[in-house]
Amino acid sequence: MPRVSEEHLAGRRRQILEAAAACFARNGFHRTSMQDIVKESGLSAGLIYRYFTGKDDMILAIVGEWHTSRAAGLEAAADPFAAYLGLLRDIAAPDAAQRRNLGMQAWAETVREPRIRALARQGVDDQREAFGDVAPDAVIRVLVAIYQGLLLQASWDDDLDAEAFVAAVRELVRREA
Repeated sequence: MPRVSEEHLAGRRRQILEAAAACFARNGFHRTSMQDIVKESGLSAGLIYRYFTGKDDMILAIVGEWHTSRAAGLEAAADPFAAYLGLLRDIAAPDAAQRRNLGMQAWAETVREPRIRALARQGVDDQREAFGDVAPDAVIRVLVAIYQGLLLQASWDDDLDAEAFVAAVRELVRREA
């Protein structure tokens, strides 16, 4: 029997996570069934269970990838504050509705699921580390809160002016510096 390549396995895993993310964004974690994910992915339940033991594993994988990607972007940035402003723009973009919905649901899951809470805490700690030489811890925590607040407002308000929001944040930080 031919061996399946790592690329194929990674692609299949990505297909499952994208289907799960679409379902979670549309219906929430708890209203999404495994059958919903099966239908969205076009794969069999058995195949999905080869990659993930259930929805919680998928949620953890999605949140983990999100935080890993964000942390890598901040670490690679010559100017972490400019990278942070880019995150604000990205989360408020009209095409980011699915990411916003997933983000809010993931934060809600931190109350129920300790592994997701640990990932969320790691996301905050990653930002604290990325900004550690640039700003005091309290300022970094305020920036995290601003990001979280923008995520909520962008979810509720289709007319939110993201560029005006980013400019206001830039001005607030400039006054603090």
